[in-house]
Amino acid sequence: MWQIMSARDTITQKLHEAFGPESLDVVDESHLHEGHAGHKPGGETHFRVNIVSDAFAGKSRLDRHRMINATLAKELAGSVHALAIKANAPGEAG
Repeated sequence: MWQIMSARDTITQKLHEAFGPESLDVVDESHLHEGHAGHKPGGETHFRVNIVSDAFAGKSRLDRHRMINATLAKELAGSVHALAIKANAPGEAG
């Protein structure tokens, strides 16, 4: 029997598969946006992603964000309203 994954778990899994990160932290910050656009009861609408991956070496900040947004396109077109991204290559100040 399968289980429906939370949006946080789906985001985490997709980013792991796409970027093989050295570190990854996905935080549901929906509770901070209560009463704002896109907020829904139960949360899972606003996330913060901190990711460190070799895949970002030599890429601009904009390119890194585009890579992540493309990976999470389905979620961003659906239930996820906002995604704050901090993407670094290993060894970069973060």
